[in-house]
Amino acid sequence: MGKELEKARDGQLVLRGQQGDRQALNELVDHYHGAVYRLAYRILGSSEDAADVTQSTFLSAFENLHSYRPEFKFFSWIYRIGVNEALDFQRRRQGGECLDESLPDQGPGPELVARHGQLQEQIQAALMRLSDEQRAVVVLRHYSECSYSEIGEILALPEKTVKSRLFEGRRMLAGLLAKEADHAGR
Repeated sequence: MGKELEKARDGQLVLRGQQGDRQALNELVDHYHGAVYRLAYRILGSSEDAADVTQSTFLSAFENLHSYRPEFKFFSWIYRIGVNEALDFQRRRQGGECLDESLPDQGPGPELVARHGQLQEQIQAALMRLSDEQRAVVVLRHYSECSYSEIGEILALPEKTVKSRLFEGRRMLAGLLAKEADHAGR
């Protein structure tokens, strides 16, 4: 579906949702649930936390559906809410307990699967060491495949700032992963 058709479809679903049509809201959840979950997972590094944040993102979105402005893409609006919910969740959690920066083991399996799982764990651990601002931009660009302008719209940032944060985030990730590789090679 083209971006204009998707925007029109989303606009119609939001309008119906604002009028109390639960089926329209269910269609929005069905369409965006996976994307919001993946976004939250990459920001938080935990499937359970990502599920909680995904749920709170949609609850917050639907409670504030009256504030949605149709000149913007619903995708950008729900992603902004998702990023904010994930970062708020992480800040609340850091205030009370330490974040576990590792993912569960992938379990026994072929060597290639094990290596891939280990690499994913290293990448996720490195992502968790970035600042919230850098992590959000890296996740939106590389895991959600948003354009610079979409990231700017989602995070309410100028495109120049998006590019700067992305550059710094990539540089930090490369350094952290190189350090991990050096450490593992010893």
